[in-house]
Amino acid sequence: MLKEFRADLHVHTVLSPCGSLDMSPARIISEARQKHIDILAITDHNSTRQCRVVMELGRKAGITVWGGAEINTREEVHCLAFFEQETALEEFQQWLDRWLVKIKNKSGYFGDQVWVDAKDNILGEEEWLLIAALDRTIDQSYEEVHRLGGVFAPAHIDRKSNSLNSQLGFVPPDIRADALEISPSATLELVRMNGWNKIKPLIAGSDAHQPERLGLNMTQLKMKNTSLGEFKKALIEVDGRSVIPERLQETPGCQ
Repeated sequence: MLKEFRADLHVHTVLSPCGSLDMSPARIISEARQKHIDILAITDHNSTRQCRVVMELGRKAGITVWGGAEINTREEVHCLAFFEQETALEEFQQWLDRWLVKIKNKSGYFGDQVWVDAKDNILGEEEWLLIAALDRTIDQSYEEVHRLGGVFAPAHIDRKSNSLNSQLGFVPPDIRADALEISPSATLELVRMNGWNKIKPLIAGSDAHQPERLGLNMTQLKMKNTSLGEFKKALIEVDGRSVIPERLQETPGCQ
C-alpha cells in the first residue's frame, strides 16, 4: 500500500561554512517534527561528517534522515548525493577528502566548519574550505555516487550560480542524473518554459542554512515506506509511486 510522505531534500547543518550555528542536529530534528516533515536529506558542502548524528536523532524521533552531501564539481556545479547506509557514507567521505581542492578555511571570512554531537558539543573542525570545488567532473561524481548505491541530482538548476543552467547555459537532455532539483525560487512558468520536467524527475529542497527556512521547499513522495530504495522506485514511477515538488503537485504534466 502506497503512502504519502513530505521530504526536504536539501538541508545544511552547522558544518557548512555558510550554515547558521543554530543548525545543530537537535535543532534540525526539532524543527522537522514541528513542521511535520517525514524525510530529511542532510547535504552539507562536500562533507558527510555531520550526517550520522542527525540520522541517529531522526531515528529516535521517527523521522527518516538520508545522509549525503552537496558536491561542488570541477565545473562549479552543485549536485546532491543521497545515501542510506553509513558504510556508503564513510566510503564517500574518503572520496570527498581525496578530491577536494585543498584551500585553508578562513573561519572569520567564510564561517566555521565544525560538526557536533547530539548535545551540541564540538566533535571536530574541518580545516579545508568545504565550498571549494572537487577535482571531479559531473560525470565522475555521478559514477561514484552510483557505485556506492546512492542517488544523484544536480542542485537548484534554476539558480544563477553554481547550477547546470549558470555554468553550462542549459540543462543537457542527456545529463547523467537520477533527478533535477529546483530551488525555492523556481516558478511553474520557468519549469514549463525550459522543459526540465521532461528531462528528469523534479525534486525540491529548502537549501536551508537557518532553522526557520527548513521545509520551505518540499517534495511530495508516494511510496510504500521511507527507504532510499523506495525513493529510487518513485523516481521512475514503479507501480504508482511518484515524486513531485509540492508547488507543482496539482499541475498535470509536471511530474
